[in-house]
Amino acid sequence: MNGQPLSRVLVMAVALMLGGCAVGPDFQAPQAQLPSQWRERDTDSTPSVPIEQPVSIEWWESFGDPMLTALITEATNANLDIRIAYEHLMQSRAALGMVEAGALPAVGASAGYTLGKNSQNGLSDPSGRQGKSSFNLWQTGVDARWELDLWGRVRREVEQSGALSQAAREAQHGVVLAIRAETARNYILLRGTQNQLAVLRLTLDNANHNLELTRMRQREGVATDLDVSQADAQAAAIEAAVPPLALRVDQLMNALALLVEQPPHALHERLSPITAIPGGPVQVPIGLPSELAQRRPDIRQAEARLHASVAAIGVAEGDFYPRITLSGNLGLQALQWNNLDSGHAGIFGVGPAVLIPIFEGGRLRGQLRLRESQAQEAALAFQRTVLNAWHEVDNAMTAYQAQQTASASLQRASDSARRALRNAQRQYAAGASDFVNVLSAQNAVLASDQARVATQAAVSLALVDLYRSLGGGWQSAAGPAAQVQDRAP
Repeated sequence: MNGQPLSRVLVMAVALMLGGCAVGPDFQAPQAQLPSQWRERDTDSTPSVPIEQPVSIEWWESFGDPMLTALITEATNANLDIRIAYEHLMQSRAALGMVEAGALPAVGASAGYTLGKNSQNGLSDPSGRQGKSSFNLWQTGVDARWELDLWGRVRREVEQSGALSQAAREAQHGVVLAIRAETARNYILLRGTQNQLAVLRLTLDNANHNLELTRMRQREGVATDLDVSQADAQAAAIEAAVPPLALRVDQLMNALALLVEQPPHALHERLSPITAIPGGPVQVPIGLPSELAQRRPDIRQAEARLHASVAAIGVAEGDFYPRITLSGNLGLQALQWNNLDSGHAGIFGVGPAVLIPIFEGGRLRGQLRLRESQAQEAALAFQRTVLNAWHEVDNAMTAYQAQQTASASLQRASDSARRALRNAQRQYAAGASDFVNVLSAQNAVLASDQARVATQAAVSLALVDLYRSLGGGWQSAAGPAAQVQDRAP
């Protein structure tokens, strides 16, 4: 009896000495291949320029629109996609807890009663009689079991599960970023469409005014039937363009209601008043390229998946080694209930169990090759994610600059078209020009104004895309995102 505690101590010491070793390769964080600086651009002709300063976490505040800020906050708190991603994260953490529990001793208690009778041709019953009578068996006890992780296989399982939990966390960050950007995009599209609709209705009022003026001049004998028909055709064409834009406004309001988990038409009263299209700041902080890997959730998720794949190689290698499990039990057993507390009712058992893989038909080697190939795939996926992020940022900055340049040109075109319309109206009123010139100038004003408003919205949309590509926005603590912000596995 005295040697048994000593042997257990020796086994524990060996386990502790070998505990620092683990099968499989150790994960080393990959280096993202990114430039040291962003590509230089000609920003002399644009009012808003990127600067290499820390990226704004709450970038939507830079638009200076309280309604936009309120909608993003509501979407972050209520959106079902964010809440689903949060539950996925909680599931991954629960799975991690289960795997971590596998590295600890398992202890359980049991109690049971058996009414039995042995065969007359079989083993003797506890009373020594060959199946002549039944017997009662009462027993209770405590069981313990612990797998000695001598090779580090279980530690690699914990490492793999922790990396997968981190990947789920980054996926949730990506959903938060996507929902916030989508809310901003739909809001900007809504304001752009509302302003286009306002321009169209104003143009329709002018067209109806021209129609009445032409009819009056016809009664006076100055205008012809052709002038009246052309004015009426133009007013009808402009009027026909109103319902599609009104429908688009309704759809965008409902899209925003869906993002904040509200029923259809729930936001119509709040969003019906027309306001200006939100514009960006004079300077847009874009940070440094080297910071992209720390900000972009997709890059962080790809790195975590690579980590999990590397750890899975260690798990596969650990299956080649013996599994040693220590088990023991301590309890009481008696044929009579009132004898369980006697000094002779005690039972115990302790000892190791070894499972050695001898022949698996190539399954273990195939599994190892599979895990190695999956790790290589994860490494390639990480490189692709980094390269894609670089392209997205570069394209977004190019689009932002191009849309600003186009917006300035269209503003100039709109001003010129209005001057041309005023001149055509004066010449027609003086009888020095045909009404066709007025109609042509009116169409030019409508087209240029519509394009100007659309490009103003495109500038803000390009800025949203730039912020999203830079990976800013998920770090702001709000809603389900805040519940896990400081609880990394």
